Amino acid sequence: MEMEGASSSGSGGAAQPTVLPSRRSKVFYRFTQQNLPACKPALTPTLVITIFLLAGITFVPVGIICLRASESVEEHVLRYDTECIPEDYRSNRVAYIKDDSISKKCTLNIKLRNQMKAPIYVYYELDNYYQNHRRYVKSRSDKQLLYGLQYKDISSCKPVESSNSLPVVPCGLIAWSLFNDTFTFDVKAGKLNVNRRNISWKSDRDHKFGNDVYPFNFQNDTLIGGGKLNQSIPLSEQEDLIVWMRVAALPNFRKLYGVIEEDLDADELLTIHLSNNYNTYSFGGKKKLVLTTSNWLGGKNNFLGLSYIATGCCSILVAIIFALIHVKFPRPHRDASYLQWNRKSSATSR
Repeated sequence: MEMEGASSSGSGGAAQPTVLPSRRSKVFYRFTQQNLPACKPALTPTLVITIFLLAGITFVPVGIICLRASESVEEHVLRYDTECIPEDYRSNRVAYIKDDSISKKCTLNIKLRNQMKAPIYVYYELDNYYQNHRRYVKSRSDKQLLYGLQYKDISSCKPVESSNSLPVVPCGLIAWSLFNDTFTFDVKAGKLNVNRRNISWKSDRDHKFGNDVYPFNFQNDTLIGGGKLNQSIPLSEQEDLIVWMRVAALPNFRKLYGVIEEDLDADELLTIHLSNNYNTYSFGGKKKLVLTTSNWLGGKNNFLGLSYIATGCCSILVAIIFALIHVKFPRPHRDASYLQWNRKSSATSR
């Protein structure tokens, strides 16, 4: 009885205000309980077949357009590391490239198949060159490239951080192995001008290489890796170095050498004068010269177009297979007897 009285006295007190849930809490509750409105399409056989068919009909024409755009790009690839070796040194290429007394000058000719419209991009291509090697990638100092001799901690540049007890600017294996083959081009009308400005990323020139940092004590050791740098030009203007310092992810890569800003006619004979200075013979590498144009899709690359065509053909093939299965084994939509557990129960009852 006392308990009942206590209960009645407690309930007879002041009424507690009712707290109504806010709109935000309602939405949060529906979200946590997965009760929000959502599109839940029923993937019927007809819908699946239609989706695959539309995908195939769309992808195949897109692939053909991309493939034709890639084929319209004019590209000439010339491997010159084997052609520019004297006959006496064909069996000992390493001795040839290391002997400074032997001239490395070489002249090659290319007959253009079709017209090449400006701009014509000149690349050098290296194969079997692992710029992505961990020790090679780490051997650099980004702060030294930006601040020069003011930055003292260059231990990351080992084993090319100093020479003759003086720091090296730029330090590290990447800069030390700078590519140093050179190319000039002649046609019947005269010498072609190769524009070597703005071949690097603008962000690299403005933010990664100091405009008041100059090469210092570079390639002054007994072991010289690659090209030398002009000590009167700041690093931000030495675009050969900037392009080379952006290391490649794969062992076969191209780097931009320059741009020819003149049109070249079909069947024109292009004479190439090059200096075969860079040593790729010690590790079985290859060197190639690439002349190419570009269009709205970029350079010559058939992979994108072939991928679209292959994906579209596979989609159409899958649509045909699904349609044949659907015709041969029709199944009513939303028939519960086809569910796995209903099949088991029906089989047990039998």
